[in-house]
Amino acid sequence: MSSDVERGTLIVVSAPSGAGKTSLAERALNRVSGLRFSVSYTTRGPRGGERNGVDYFFVENAQFDDMRGRGEFLEWAEVHGHLYATHQAQVEQILNEGVDVILDIDVQGAEQVRRVAPHSISVFILPPSVEVLESRLRTRNLNTPADLARRLANAAREVKLYDQFDYVIVNDDLDRALVSLEAIIEAERRRPQRQVNQIRTIISTFGGR
Repeated sequence: MSSDVERGTLIVVSAPSGAGKTSLAERALNRVSGLRFSVSYTTRGPRGGERNGVDYFFVENAQFDDMRGRGEFLEWAEVHGHLYATHQAQVEQILNEGVDVILDIDVQGAEQVRRVAPHSISVFILPPSVEVLESRLRTRNLNTPADLARRLANAAREVKLYDQFDYVIVNDDLDRALVSLEAIIEAERRRPQRQVNQIRTIISTFGGR
């Protein structure tokens, strides 16, 4: 990384399944400049129109285990019977280019990232109620009754972990929640420690350091 390039910020967006974290992350990517998505690895198969290398890297369990054994993952977790992970080298490369990275990951993965990347920013997306969450999951029409019950049970545990995150956004309206996420990203970019090089350059014009 060039000495005059500010390192990017790692932004973790997490939520119970169906709360809207993926929709929010995707919309933020389309609206916020200098923001890039880290494509996760997973052992589950593609859903709908998902594309390999765009939505996820779809791999077999054996390949996932090999990569995990080599320490290639920033975080990994088993979620609803499938394995998911974030590739550490991919994230580091983007951050070193001075670009912010947004991760759309589960609550387990978010906890791991907080441990290994304490300067990351974590945002929890909270559904307005369990009834709304169940309705959203049913509307997706991707889950068997057993899978739906498992996701709701997991959500009941996950929502209680809200206070482990830096920010909480209640996703009762997608547009309003998106404005909140954008505001968080922009506010974090204004922290002095994230603008050190630019600030020092300006101060130097005043004859200071």
